[in-house]
Amino acid sequence: MDPRIFLEILHVAERLKDTTRHSYTSGGRRESVGEHSWRAALMAYFLRDEFPEADMDKVIRMCLVHDLGEAFTGDIPTFDKTQKDEKKEEDLLYSWVAKMPVTYAQELYDLYEEMAQRQTLEAKIYKAIDGLEAVIQHNEADISTWIPHEYELNLVYANDKVAFSEYLTALRAEIRADTEEKIAKKNALDL
Repeated sequence: MDPRIFLEILHVAERLKDTTRHSYTSGGRRESVGEHSWRAALMAYFLRDEFPEADMDKVIRMCLVHDLGEAFTGDIPTFDKTQKDEKKEEDLLYSWVAKMPVTYAQELYDLYEEMAQRQTLEAKIYKAIDGLEAVIQHNEADISTWIPHEYELNLVYANDKVAFSEYLTALRAEIRADTEEKIAKKNALDL
């Protein structure tokens, strides 16, 4: 790849370091999209043994690139994102990807299509990780950063995305137990 094109791609991707998400870190600052994508990829790396039949390198790639469109639109929480928002993000992302060298552009188009369809094992794993990482992050943040409907949402979010896997369903149950404990502690302090 031409070094200038490579740098231009990195400059766009760097925006995700400053693009904040709805959730907070355990240290009390807003989490960036880049941090979310990094930890999702790390989760995929550590889940390799649970899915020996899956191409986990592909899942890692999916996790790394899944939110690149937010470099153009910012992050819109899933509970606020509309189809119009999704279409705008996709259009801007695909316009950018089209300017990349053909081999990378084609790989990204193929990955985005596979992620959107969610038919392959790899796409299902990626989508489950994406949701689980968000719930884990909420559990790690101070509960004072939660908005009212997140008390219920954190108990059920991603249930549908993990249903295909016994392991991910068990992981979701552990995350839910952490959520319940966090809510119970808050309720005890409120008494």
